[in-house]
Amino acid sequence: MGDRPSSFARSRQNALPKQPQQEQLFDTHPEVSLDFEIVRQAAHQRYSRPFLIIDTAIVRGKVRRFRAAMPRVRPHYAVKANPDRRVLKVQVQEGAGFEIASTAELELLLGLGVAPAEIFFSNPVKSRESIAYAAAKGVEWFVVDSADELRRIHETKADAKQYLRIAAPNIGSDWPLSGKFGAGAADAREIVALAAKLGTDLAGVTFHVGSQCRNPENWRVALEKARALFEVMSKAGLKPRLLNIGGGFPVRHVKPIPSVEVIGEVVNECLRAFPEDVQVIAEPGRFLVSDAGYFVCRVLGTATRAGKRWMHWDAGLFGGVIESSEGLKYRIRTERSGPDIPWTVGGPTCDSVDIVMRDEPLPSDLQEGDFVYIKNAGAYTTAYASHFNGFPLPEVRVFESKR
Repeated sequence: MGDRPSSFARSRQNALPKQPQQEQLFDTHPEVSLDFEIVRQAAHQRYSRPFLIIDTAIVRGKVRRFRAAMPRVRPHYAVKANPDRRVLKVQVQEGAGFEIASTAELELLLGLGVAPAEIFFSNPVKSRESIAYAAAKGVEWFVVDSADELRRIHETKADAKQYLRIAAPNIGSDWPLSGKFGAGAADAREIVALAAKLGTDLAGVTFHVGSQCRNPENWRVALEKARALFEVMSKAGLKPRLLNIGGGFPVRHVKPIPSVEVIGEVVNECLRAFPEDVQVIAEPGRFLVSDAGYFVCRVLGTATRAGKRWMHWDAGLFGGVIESSEGLKYRIRTERSGPDIPWTVGGPTCDSVDIVMRDEPLPSDLQEGDFVYIKNAGAYTTAYASHFNGFPLPEVRVFESKR
């Protein structure tokens, strides 16, 4: 289902690297993705602009699979991955909590009746106004990764529950995040000491192993660091009772990934070191929604420049495909069957940075008007899109199949 070539469509898939001997590290779970025939028909029957099509049955399945792999860990969906209200409703129905980065995301959730106590404000840098607004709405938990942020929250909402984001290894992650966020060991100790001095309820620890993390050991190292910090916090007179293992759980594109079950084995083993009364959550975003979607756009035109073949799509960096410029290799399908040649793919805007990919092997016979189907693109596509140059935002089409 979904990704098999047929007489009318050919899958554009880069060959996967050979898997190492320890094959159990890689995901052999049967892949569930949106039925390609549904996507193709949706494009041909009605197309006015690029669109993302989402099957919420797959979203439900991913939430349940996550919970089965780590029974002690409650997923708190990272709203930024895909903030469509219909996707959020499914998360609510499946019993997930939520992680937000802004008050606009908070308002979305409150409009759906989500209890504020189930919403965690995990953006490490927040304005006083947003802290006060969220607190007034009933949000209880706020992340910090610096002494300045701890003071800002304490001065705005003295009884807020805070949790400390620590630096974690990002080895083997497609997008390392440790450079911008996360307190190092020395800074973490200073933050703990400051919390104890101010009487701040610094009550938990969190980390992020990097987006699309393909190294399960990152979780082990991070959890060991978190456990050690719990001891430091307790000795300082604090009462740590929250462990947030963040996001980074990978989805399938063209690189082999560890299954969430393999990651779960590592996490579950490490959680034995934490008391049973510690609340354990995670912040999966991409993992819960990426597989459920296809992003569909169209070829605006082609050109030859200095002997190189160029293709322009009606969606580029500003229209939903920005992650391809940052190293994410999507599986791309088309309805052409010509031999592959290297293409440079640009978006529709007049900005010179709007280049989606270079030397990408795609069919030589692609031409104006052809559809381009990008698989497993339910996360961080429409969420990144803008109106730059006056181009419309992609449409989001949501349905629920019977599975």
